[in-house]
Amino acid sequence: MSAVLDYLKDCGVFYIATTDGDQPRVRPFGAVCEFEGRLYFITANTKNVYKQLVANPRVEISAMKGQDSWIRLDGEAKFDDRREARVAMLEAVPVLKNMYNPDDGVMVVFYLDNVKATVCSFTEEPKELA
Repeated sequence: MSAVLDYLKDCGVFYIATTDGDQPRVRPFGAVCEFEGRLYFITANTKNVYKQLVANPRVEISAMKGQDSWIRLDGEAKFDDRREARVAMLEAVPVLKNMYNPDDGVMVVFYLDNVKATVCSFTEEPKELA
């Protein structure tokens, strides 16, 4: 997972796609960390993305690095209610402390289960990272 984490961090911004009924929804994210060998992401339980992930946990993530390389991840979002997972996210991305605290009742973290990560390029064959 560390290669995927490094790739996403190098990109800075990545896009998470969910579904809202039969309508795809895509939004930018920038916070990711590795906790217990898994990729973790953060949102708030007041946001539509949270509601969409609860209704359908299938998710895809994409980000482009430079001019010719991009990553695609697909997997299933699994929410982690443990305080230590929320703390790990805040420690990994300290700017989030301006918006959340681990006990605010709003912050939620999730990881990707059954994740498949593929790096694609205009010049090389796709390669799987996870």
